[in-house]
Amino acid sequence: MSAVAHATWNLFAKRATGGAPFLWLAFTLVIPLYAPLAVVVLVLSGAHIGPIEILWMFVNAALNVAYGIFLLRGYRAGDLSVVYPLARGTGPIISLVGAVLLYGERPSPLAIAGAVAIVAGIFAVTGDPRRLRARGAGTAVSYALLTGLTIGAYTLWDKRGVSVLLIPPVLYDWGANVFRSVILMPSALSRWAEVRAEWQRNRAAIFSVAALAPLAHILVLMALAISPVSYVAPAREIGILLGVLVGARALAEPEVERRLIAAALMVAGVVALALG
Repeated sequence: MSAVAHATWNLFAKRATGGAPFLWLAFTLVIPLYAPLAVVVLVLSGAHIGPIEILWMFVNAALNVAYGIFLLRGYRAGDLSVVYPLARGTGPIISLVGAVLLYGERPSPLAIAGAVAIVAGIFAVTGDPRRLRARGAGTAVSYALLTGLTIGAYTLWDKRGVSVLLIPPVLYDWGANVFRSVILMPSALSRWAEVRAEWQRNRAAIFSVAALAPLAHILVLMALAISPVSYVAPAREIGILLGVLVGARALAEPEVERRLIAAALMVAGVVALALG
């Protein structure tokens, strides 16, 4: 479910190819959309939201703003079926290493093999790096790798937020979205004409991202609350297969057959993770 939601909102973001105005509109729209659910969770859970919890939401927000900016710039420079796999493939490497070093996780050899297979499949999707350079995709690749770096960072940060501080995932994501909107507000206000144009041009995409991006993140947070990072981070990247299919069908991007074959490695990796 998370993979479907994530791949779908990335398609809308790719088609819009917006920047900070697009992100601010999407982040801001999340606040009223998910406010009723956040209130219900707060009342039913009786969760304590103090200074430490607020700090955790703010840092998540800062990392996700950087993630969104890098991702959209990558989409402006290159194909969805190149940028999306590279971005999502770099994240698990950082998450897996960080989980071992920071949280003392010890994934089984089979689980490690599964994670490696998933990452290998993701990078195989993008093809020969020399061909990427030949197509002049260096800018897109650079932004994709920066996106992956932020994915790894916020995954490790989120793990502590939901499993140690015990912040309910819905509240965690909703509070972080408030901060994301605040962080981008100065830029949005200084570019108000662009914000209005973005809203007129890409209203449907903004609504779609606002509805689906939090859902995808909340589901991952729920998994992180009960499972090791070294298992959740690689397994969530099976959505790459959907990203490749979306790029092929909806955007008519090239070299689909090779990229789909490479996705078999990811499927095998997920099976190994489940058995490990």
